[in-house]
Amino acid sequence: MEYVIPTNSVCRSEIIKKSQFICYLEHAKSITTAKTIIADIKLRHPDASHHCWAYIAGSPQDPFVLGFSDDGEPKGTAGRPMLAQLQGSKLGEIVAVVVRYYGGILLGTGGLVKAYGGSVKQALQQITTQIRKVMKKYQLHCEYQHLSSIQSILACHDGQIIQVIYGEQITLIMSLPEARVTALAIQLRDISRGKLSLLPIEQSLPTINSGSYL
Repeated sequence: MEYVIPTNSVCRSEIIKKSQFICYLEHAKSITTAKTIIADIKLRHPDASHHCWAYIAGSPQDPFVLGFSDDGEPKGTAGRPMLAQLQGSKLGEIVAVVVRYYGGILLGTGGLVKAYGGSVKQALQQITTQIRKVMKKYQLHCEYQHLSSIQSILACHDGQIIQVIYGEQITLIMSLPEARVTALAIQLRDISRGKLSLLPIEQSLPTINSGSYL
């Protein structure tokens, strides 16, 4: 599984009908990190009327790492449209906070949705990204004669050998991209006539690949 994460922070301000909206975007690899960022931004703007926020604090496919808050604005007018913009970007590990300083003119529910969602949408245009791969750890027992072939197959699938234990057989501890495991397992069975099989070790290893742009 792969997904895109932000590599920079963004702070963007605009005035809409005399209200100032300041949008912050930050990398948040966990819910705890996202909440810490939100709290910090609140401390920076103690006199603001609202501190609305939304986050995807992990994979964008994981429904258990989503959160949002209207922070006193009418229900559904701030946090949810902010989250919708984050989801539309396909980014993971990101938190958005929009700080509002009320300017005395009511925007109405439609105006608020447009203002909060639009603030995040515009800020997202300034985000740079990287691809995050989720790596899984596996153990493999093999004969010495198979080692070179296994190393070649691993290289083709972006796998890495973490540890080699020598004995009557060789035991390899490997990290493999989750998306490549099935194809790699088939190749291992083919070269060994079904004798080689991957044994999962319950641990995920997130890694970051080279940069790209959203």
